Amino acid sequence: MKFFADTADVDAIRELNDLGLLDGVTTNPSLIKKSGRDILEVTKEICEIVDGPVSAEVTATDADQMIAEGRKLVEIAGNIAVKVPLTLDGLKACKALTDDGHMVNVTLCFSANQALLAAKAGATFISPFIGRLDDINMDGMELISEIRTIYDNYGYETQILAASIRTVNHVKDAALIGADVMTAPPGVIKAMANHPLTDKGLDAFLADIKAAGIKIL
Repeated sequence: MKFFADTADVDAIRELNDLGLLDGVTTNPSLIKKSGRDILEVTKEICEIVDGPVSAEVTATDADQMIAEGRKLVEIAGNIAVKVPLTLDGLKACKALTDDGHMVNVTLCFSANQALLAAKAGATFISPFIGRLDDINMDGMELISEIRTIYDNYGYETQILAASIRTVNHVKDAALIGADVMTAPPGVIKAMANHPLTDKGLDAFLADIKAAGIKIL
């Protein structure tokens, strides 16, 4: 499973990348705006840190404008994936941009039918929103499972990018189902390393080392 960080925090991205845990980044204009910096400037910096896909979202809702924005965004760097919404206009933009040879991430997916349309439009990534479905008492993981089955049935190459990940259990469950990618806040990715028994075992080990007077260096 590929790990993408869902953030515009350049320092957090650099930290995860240096740890070897990062395969890409997803971001959006509102996340970047919080940094108080220029959208294109921040996106370019992220692309320079990460070798993998960096999703940059269009702000238009009309197909022609989305296509124009997408073509501007891909000029930032070769690893830009243009993020478009799952609407008919978004699908039209997806088809045009993928025909140009660009990566496209179709976002705001909440049903298997929507995911099927995105695959037929040539999407590189489909982003089903797990957490937002859970918020309305629907099972986000069931959607991931349905999309996995449909894509496997017909050999679609569109990658399932589990989005709106909020917990480490979301990551685990998406991986068990077979999502190709997950995107999560840096804090969730780092929390995956935590376990109380690991902490307990390390404390015991250090106590034994100290009691024995062992020094390696």
